[in-house]
Amino acid sequence: MSQIAVVVKLKIKEGQRDAFTAIALQGVETAKTEPGTTIYSFHHDAVDSNVVWFFEIYADKAGADAHSGAASFRAWSKSLAPFVDGAPEMSFLTPIGGKGI
Repeated sequence: MSQIAVVVKLKIKEGQRDAFTAIALQGVETAKTEPGTTIYSFHHDAVDSNVVWFFEIYADKAGADAHSGAASFRAWSKSLAPFVDGAPEMSFLTPIGGKGI
């Protein structure tokens, strides 16, 4: 099966990036234990201090489904919601080549 990549852009409420980051990093730690999750990284936008990004690569659809379907992911996502300003922008990709994938 093909790997699946997901890029998520979130706008964070003014002045809430640090609080969001503290909770976001808890989810990153959890993702490290998921066997189907190859890469799960969190980033601050270099231009807009109210934007953050997640970059994710899963071994296959089963890995992506296991991550998004986990009770821990659903609870973590709910804990982030009060800091988010609007709907997430999500892109789903099929990695073709590159270093580290």
